Amino acid sequence: MELQDFQKAFGRHQPTLLGARALFAVLVPLVETEEGLSLLYEVRSAGLRYHASEVCFPGGRMEPGETPEVCALRETFEELRIPASAIHPIGPLDFLYLRSEALMFPILAQIDAPALKAIRLNPAEVTHTFTVPVSFFESHQ
Repeated sequence: MELQDFQKAFGRHQPTLLGARALFAVLVPLVETEEGLSLLYEVRSAGLRYHASEVCFPGGRMEPGETPEVCALRETFEELRIPASAIHPIGPLDFLYLRSEALMFPILAQIDAPALKAIRLNPAEVTHTFTVPVSFFESHQ
């Protein structure tokens, strides 16, 4: 193997946890509501193979070549039909190592309030959404 082979192989390498079998990303969506700054959650459809009926943030498995941010935006659109133009990424949060030997990359973002009213759920993936004011978490530490 030549030096150029290493440069080609590792020049665009994105470091990850050795042994991680899958990469996932989620959007941690903040939105202004009548109750103040709130987090947007979704409840997954009961018929799903994995994580059925669980409360979660929009997200899913990263496709080859995707960044966590691109994945989180794509999955949010697929699940809630919120366009990327209505989502304003703030930054990445600490990633999580899951027992399934996967890494989860959360992306904190602000969603335009009008987009909240225009959500169209993908019924194959999501049964409903709800918001929880950030103040609730501040008062329940």
